[in-house]
Amino acid sequence: MTDCLFCKIVSGDVPAKIVRESAGTVAFRDINPQAPTHVLVIPRDHHPTVGELAASDVELLAEVVREAHQVAVDDGIAETGYRVVFNTGAQAGQTVFHVHAHVLGGRGLNWPPG
Repeated sequence: MTDCLFCKIVSGDVPAKIVRESAGTVAFRDINPQAPTHVLVIPRDHHPTVGELAASDVELLAEVVREAHQVAVDDGIAETGYRVVFNTGAQAGQTVFHVHAHVLGGRGLNWPPG
């Protein structure tokens, strides 16, 4: 997708503070962090939503989740707790339609969210 912001980050056309890379994913700091740790983990390939990714490539979805956990380990929040969030659809707050996992932690997180 030529107009997708996250595809442009993957290709290097848009800069980002990349914290991890794997064969199928890129993880980078959110530009508008909502917690001390707020990292987005995205697949390198374009998939609009987590549901579409789950239906088409369950192994890649598992890689996204594994990488989200490794971000938490690397940032030192795995032991105290962290949240992984997939916003799916505009009403849920998805603004970039390239599936991405938000890894949030480093402070108390209220429930329910939103």
